[in-house]
Amino acid sequence: MRATWNLLEKSGGAGVRMSDIAKAAGISRQAVYLHFPTRAELLTSTARYMDDVHDIDGSLAASRAASGVERLDLWVEAWGNYIPKIHGVGRALIAMRDTDEAAAAAWGDRMQAVRHGCEAAIGALEKVDRLKAEFTLETATDLLWSILSVEMWEKLRFECGWSQEDYVLRMQRLTRNSLVG
Repeated sequence: MRATWNLLEKSGGAGVRMSDIAKAAGISRQAVYLHFPTRAELLTSTARYMDDVHDIDGSLAASRAASGVERLDLWVEAWGNYIPKIHGVGRALIAMRDTDEAAAAAWGDRMQAVRHGCEAAIGALEKVDRLKAEFTLETATDLLWSILSVEMWEKLRFECGWSQEDYVLRMQRLTRNSLVG
């Protein structure tokens, strides 16, 4: 999985095949297939492995323990500060997903995990009756998930020149103003 991670970051997603991964890992292609029957499973496992290496559960502990608006703020902070850690592989999977079913499956798996986190943060607002009346749990989750997309982070950080600290603070403010009633 470390070899897959490195190849994805270096290549930007172009032409990362099972044989390339096997060669980079110093094992046979057949050995890779013994552990990961499909390329989609390998890519998904690599993305989840990155979560373990970066201790995403530890990063999310404060958010998961909080309630209401505090949970929303802590979720935005945790996810916002996690994006730079996974950006290289994320960018590669995004680049490949339109033409590569395995990459699309891996990226979809991780983004559903992010959506689940967004839903939990919105559910915490709803539980304390702080979600704006114009939203349902689903529509507020849709909005939060879209606002916190990797693509939005890229635009604001690289195209607009926001610092990482500004990104997190402004996204917290934006999500509070948009969703909290």
